[in-house]
Amino acid sequence: MRPILLVSAMLLCLGTAQAATPAPAPTPKTSVTRLDHILLWGRGIDQATSVMAVKLGFQVRPGRDPGGVANRYVRFADSSFIELLGITRPDPVFDPGMKEDQQALKGGPGSRSFGFRSADLDAIRRRLESLHYAVTPFFAGPDSAKPGWRLFAFDRAPLSSNTFFIDYAADYAPDQFDPANAGDYRVTREHPNGARELSAIWLVSGDAEVDRRQLEKMGFGHAVPVKLPEVGAAGFCVPVGPTALLALQPAGKGVAADTLAGGGPRVLGVSFGVSDLGRARRWVERGYERKLATYRGLSGESFLAPTRDDLGLSIEFHAMQPGGSPCAGAPR
Repeated sequence: MRPILLVSAMLLCLGTAQAATPAPAPTPKTSVTRLDHILLWGRGIDQATSVMAVKLGFQVRPGRDPGGVANRYVRFADSSFIELLGITRPDPVFDPGMKEDQQALKGGPGSRSFGFRSADLDAIRRRLESLHYAVTPFFAGPDSAKPGWRLFAFDRAPLSSNTFFIDYAADYAPDQFDPANAGDYRVTREHPNGARELSAIWLVSGDAEVDRRQLEKMGFGHAVPVKLPEVGAAGFCVPVGPTALLALQPAGKGVAADTLAGGGPRVLGVSFGVSDLGRARRWVERGYERKLATYRGLSGESFLAPTRDDLGLSIEFHAMQPGGSPCAGAPR
């Protein structure tokens, strides 16, 4: 993916805090790399917001709307988030990357981009450059006087879905209208469905082994073979700090095969840990007016929300599991 999409999306999501003072509860700096967020396009920003809030029980926070492409976001207690994107006028100003995304998604909902987060961006970038990856220069924001984040991307995507590496200043809190209010900071990360963490991102492509080899070369080894019969997929679970990246391919008929055939490689799904699985399930069942079965998944007892038609990907909820490897429970 062209890096301009990543920078534009980060400016949309993160540029609202230019006048912010230090937040009351900054995210601790750590050198451990983890999955940070996905960029999720809806059919429109209000449609995506309605699905996330009403049907699924997330709290959706406001963003910005420059050029006819608006964003909103869902933040979690583990510091990860989802960025929602939507077109708000007939003639939006697309950068080349956004146009590329929209062409691939055929104007529909879905996600093709996600980010890793680490405090060791310089070392990671030097290593990837030494391995001949086409890494971009660093981009930073929201301004030079008070930088809040910086990232680098790739001129040629190494994985089947586009990715980038990002880090944030310890005192950066883009969703704080009053950073002196610790209560505001806390409640923006509380959700009616009990979601607390982004635990896994699922990628789908025609050859999961290619993604696995690339991830190993990038420094993410220890892949565990997995099968996900709920979506008709198989491949690998790759630990990324406390989170898991699933590199999958279709295994017969099912959601994975339909998704790949309908739009090519992309983010197939996202997993969230919740404090009360029963509550999350009841909320989604009310939202979609149907009963949902649970199953034994990567992170224990789980269920899938029927979000593919609404959001272009699957959303899995699971009971939170304390400690352990993120791939330890992978069904093989």
